[in-house]
Amino acid sequence: MKQNMGNADRGIRLIVGLSLLIWGFWTQNYFGLIGFILIGTAFIKWCPLYAPFKLSTYRGKQRELS
Repeated sequence: MKQNMGNADRGIRLIVGLSLLIWGFWTQNYFGLIGFILIGTAFIKWCPLYAPFKLSTYRGKQRELS
């Protein structure tokens, strides 16, 4: 799987993901668990929704992730 997320995209996902987790914990709402998905995709640098549309925000040299 190739990296398809740039640094800005990853940063936004981390901030929104953490915000959702905190909000979900604070309000005791399961909707906040979506934050785990955003944080996970930010850490692995690959978004499964980008793949079918061949989208990429990554601007560096491509390398294979294992």
